[in-house]
Amino acid sequence: MTTPEFLYFDLGRVLLTFDHAKMLRQMAAAAGVEPHIMREALMPSGTPCEGDLQWQLEAGQVSDDEYFEQLSERIGKRPQREQLEQASNDIFGPIEASLELLDRLHEAGYRLGLLSNTCGMHWRWFLDGRFPTLTKVFEVQIGSFQVGAMKPSPAIYEAAIAKAGVPAEKLFFTDDRQENVAGAIACGIDAVHFSDTARLEYDLRARGIDC
Repeated sequence: MTTPEFLYFDLGRVLLTFDHAKMLRQMAAAAGVEPHIMREALMPSGTPCEGDLQWQLEAGQVSDDEYFEQLSERIGKRPQREQLEQASNDIFGPIEASLELLDRLHEAGYRLGLLSNTCGMHWRWFLDGRFPTLTKVFEVQIGSFQVGAMKPSPAIYEAAIAKAGVPAEKLFFTDDRQENVAGAIACGIDAVHFSDTARLEYDLRARGIDC
């Protein structure tokens, strides 16, 4: 098995926990509407799906300003934006074992990157220093909203390959969603499904990575 030259990590449920249901509840409370109204406005299935307003934000198809304007129109209210942003953002928590693994890999000199389906609000939130590891270890940080494409679209993996500056077969990627792993593999990247940090460490060691 080839030893990779660059290691990419998904964010949600790999490095940080997150909870869309909590996000919808908090945003509904901030807006003064019932949770089902907020859910219908943002992501009717409870998770961002293609075409949903939340998905459009994460895919870079609407700006933050357009997102809040459309949200206000859909719920029939114009709540304070700062409160809505706080409610949307305060849904993340650390997966300590994974963050400790990142620290070890960084200290050992491995090149690391972040590859996440996310929006600008959340990006600014989790990279503002509240999770120190995330701000110091990554050579490359790619959010879907920046690229204008969501995993498993080939475009986001092509951006990751270009940013790393090494051939696809020299990249490693892990993600908690099987379809995103499959998308990476289809682009020539060595990718594995993330189930827990211990399994990830095993997968890395199998590729000659000392962690």
